[in-house]
Amino acid sequence: MAKKVLVMSGGFSSEREVSLVTGAGVAAALREAGYEVVAYDLRDFREFVDVLEKEKPDVVFNALHGNYGEDGTIQGFLDLMQIPYTHSGLSASAAGMRKDITREVAKSIGIKTAPAQIMSYRAFKAAAETLARPFVVKPVSDGSSVGVFIVTDAADLKNVVYHDDDILLLAEKYIPGRELTVMVLEDKAYTVTELRPKAGFYDYKAKYTDGMTEHLLPAPVSDETAEICKDYAVKIHRALGCNTVSRSDFRYNPEDGVVLLEINTNPGLTPLSLVPEQAKYAGISYKELCVKLVEGAKCRLIPSL
Repeated sequence: MAKKVLVMSGGFSSEREVSLVTGAGVAAALREAGYEVVAYDLRDFREFVDVLEKEKPDVVFNALHGNYGEDGTIQGFLDLMQIPYTHSGLSASAAGMRKDITREVAKSIGIKTAPAQIMSYRAFKAAAETLARPFVVKPVSDGSSVGVFIVTDAADLKNVVYHDDDILLLAEKYIPGRELTVMVLEDKAYTVTELRPKAGFYDYKAKYTDGMTEHLLPAPVSDETAEICKDYAVKIHRALGCNTVSRSDFRYNPEDGVVLLEINTNPGLTPLSLVPEQAKYAGISYKELCVKLVEGAKCRLIPSL
């Protein structure tokens, strides 16, 4: 009998629409692969419990992005429900979503990060004029370049607006140069992609608007630089305890070298996403990628009393 997979997408974060696109693609691929698929748009946790009780899936495919989906929240819930789910578990998801924690783990294993300060938005407003420019400011826990601002002069500070004085921000030195990314799949890094936005930087619009960013695969960098990127990606994947797949993003220039920006423990699987693109380059189809995620699904087992 085919496994029943509940493909969960949507959710409550700023990345809801991207998640729905990922979910639709995954559901279609898994049906083609022979799984029994239930597509579910997460809007209410109480309803979700009822759906799980009714459908009794063998696996939940976590196609959520952003807060509540890849920060450990849904992972802990599914652990308690004892239902295997795709991508990383609670601890890896929570640590990977927090850019400040990822930075500390990375530094402890010899991965270079940019100099940075962690502060509330309230504290940032008080200190912004004194921070060395250029710098990048972004929430410590959000994805898809949501809420990211590059500050090069005083005029740019007017654009830095958040709606919560207590939100934690990461203000880090801006690293000029090339934007590079690496997928790790089943503990292996295959290649490096360079991202060249046609305008501005690789923000939310550049990521999810067709034609806005050029993907150079493999990246036109030296073999040494490519190997450092791949080595760093595997090291942070392992250090955080990621499961099946992750994607790490870097900046590179000859002076600073390869600098880790962040890790994505639940990377997107839309038609414009980087993981399916790198998987295809490695000879792994979209359908095969989705199958690997389902077959690698886990949950944290609760011991019997």
